[in-house]
Amino acid sequence: MPQLDGLLNGFGVALSGTNLLMVLLGVVIGMVIGVLPGLGPTATIAMLLPVTYALEPSGAIILLAGIYYGAMYGGTITAVLVRVPGEVASIVTTFDGYEMARQGRAGTALGTAAIGSFVGGVVATVMLVAIAAPLAALAGKFGPPELFAVALLGLLLVLAIARGSLIKALAMLGLGLLIGTVGQDPVDGVARFTFGSLDLLGGLEVVAIAMGMFGIGEVLHNLHHGSNQKPLAAKTGKVWPSSQDLRASAGPIARGTLIGSVLGLVPGGGSVLSSMTSYAVERRRAKDPTRFGNGAIEGVAGPETANNAGSTASFLPLLTLGLPTGSVMALMFGALLLQGITPGPTLVSEHPDVFWGIMASMFIGNLMLLVLNIPLVGAFVQLLKIRMSVISAVTVMVTMVGVYSLNNSTFDMVVAVVAGLLGYAMRKTSFEPGPLVLSAILGGTLESNLRSSLTMSDGDPTIFVTRPVSLVLCTLFVAVLITGMWLAAKKRQTQAPSSTVARTG
Repeated sequence: MPQLDGLLNGFGVALSGTNLLMVLLGVVIGMVIGVLPGLGPTATIAMLLPVTYALEPSGAIILLAGIYYGAMYGGTITAVLVRVPGEVASIVTTFDGYEMARQGRAGTALGTAAIGSFVGGVVATVMLVAIAAPLAALAGKFGPPELFAVALLGLLLVLAIARGSLIKALAMLGLGLLIGTVGQDPVDGVARFTFGSLDLLGGLEVVAIAMGMFGIGEVLHNLHHGSNQKPLAAKTGKVWPSSQDLRASAGPIARGTLIGSVLGLVPGGGSVLSSMTSYAVERRRAKDPTRFGNGAIEGVAGPETANNAGSTASFLPLLTLGLPTGSVMALMFGALLLQGITPGPTLVSEHPDVFWGIMASMFIGNLMLLVLNIPLVGAFVQLLKIRMSVISAVTVMVTMVGVYSLNNSTFDMVVAVVAGLLGYAMRKTSFEPGPLVLSAILGGTLESNLRSSLTMSDGDPTIFVTRPVSLVLCTLFVAVLITGMWLAAKKRQTQAPSSTVARTG
């Protein structure tokens, strides 16, 4: 079996002394930068590109790959403990992970996330090795119309994961899309909503907005309600999940693995859309959806598994088609070019040591992360014993340093502070920051691919239904939308008689 032979040779490459050190160094760096809000794998990999030039090709890409999926682990830690997502993909984890921490189950949340991430990463790698050719062919069919349809589905998922009032969620979704239009027009380059400001010409940094809303906004909310008390429950609970927790997490982990493995192959999909989709699926399947947002372990297990599976799967289109599916993969593309290697269909045959070495290193790296994370959870949860006044100051400081490091811009720090104040006001008025941030992320993809699609078709909108893949995605969007509206109407009908009986009684 060619795949098995290639993988065995890959383990020989990955287990060599230098490359094994690169795996360990990559996952440790990734975990650390995942904990630091705002820094992220994109900036770190960009800074390390010159360093990789001096390494062997396989070792260079193994190091950068470890940083990427290691950051997916690390981003969970602050998302659970202080409701600051270290990575954008961890935004969904804050919904239930932080609530679990408030209930004294921070250890269980982090332990479950580590197990789910390990399973998702390993199984996604197995799937890539087994079915690389047909999945790569499918991913290669995605152009602007298909990417537009994917972003449209993403916006629908934003509404699906929203809690509380649908009207308020729609308002936040619209505001997020509006924020995404600030800056230069993606096609014409015309300035929009900049009011003559050069700082706004490049648009508003979405990561700075997310860090402000989820970090500074949460700090202000906790200080207002908790003065100088400990931020969370005094008891953190045991790290290894109980048998009941494992049973409750098994299904979400399995479904999250499948969701992440598929969506990771889609350009523009990756870890963010994977985690959103997983959360929406788990909430839809739940007998009591009101548990979500109040400490449901399924809301941690599924998204954390999906985002790690998605980040792992996103390597396949890059390595086999030369198709970067996001900013991190674009940097990986550049790292390969620095090594004199052109990603694409000939990579496997011309540089099998690089391709199979990366595949094998993912097995090793995910195992290292599991071994590192489970023992260190006890150290992480010690943060819960620090008083609110102290942890608030540290959270704001780390957040602001992370925001500044994005572009070395003080303007981004101002954006984060304003977003924090807005996030605090939203919490006070029962508006959710999640739909705003997620729609701002998807808005750029939605607009640029809509404009590109219409340019391709000379303004003919039927391009979205004449291409097979985009037709399927648009049909799925309409079907999900109609089903959701029908279920909402049915729910109102069932609630109306009970309300009438209550008033009569």
